[in-house]
Amino acid sequence: MNSFSASLPNAARRPRSNWLLILIACVIGAGAIGLIAYLLRPTWHAGASSDPERLPISIGSALFNVPSDAIRMRMQRRAGPQDRIDLAFDYPSLTPPAPHAHVTSDTAEHIHATNRIFLSISTDADVITPQERARTIYPRYVEPQAVTQDGLTGQPFRDNTPYRGEDLFTSDAPAFVARCTRDAMTPGTCLSQRRVDGASVTFRFARSYLADWRGVAQAMDTLIARLQSRSK
Repeated sequence: MNSFSASLPNAARRPRSNWLLILIACVIGAGAIGLIAYLLRPTWHAGASSDPERLPISIGSALFNVPSDAIRMRMQRRAGPQDRIDLAFDYPSLTPPAPHAHVTSDTAEHIHATNRIFLSISTDADVITPQERARTIYPRYVEPQAVTQDGLTGQPFRDNTPYRGEDLFTSDAPAFVARCTRDAMTPGTCLSQRRVDGASVTFRFARSYLADWRGVAQAMDTLIARLQSRSK
């Protein structure tokens, strides 16, 4: 009887210890989630930070001199090698967005509404260049009919292809290749890829910009040149 009574305090303490461990685990988990959310959130107050105006960032074998205010993700705002960076520039000024105007979504509606060109730079693991893809891959999937307007040729992709619901726009002078979704519930968006010294650069912009496609082609060239420049 005495032995049974003596064991009661130990048994009563075990549930308390379990609850304490659970509470500690919850606190640690909440802290980790908060830290990840802080690092991943867009740079809303980039202009107010003490970060340098430009950051030298290497991706693959390519070196870029990146405006700090153009970097969209806080965790990417650091110098040195990275696998990927995501940038945004106002169009047509090609300046980094104002700190209070950063967009948190990549939807076509936001791209269209904010007059913005987005670009992502990542390590290039693809064996085929964007030019080769436009010359050898895309022609297999487009409809034979083509419409040329103001020097830009447009062809719809066939419905039974991976690019269903998109159109291909190409030009040789100046060189321009873009794959665009069509206007529907949200405005259409375009993707255009470049390869730069072993890095893949993907531009995203509103389909409506095709009305000035030469200006868009020049803007992409200008942005790449600026990002590779060592001057401020």
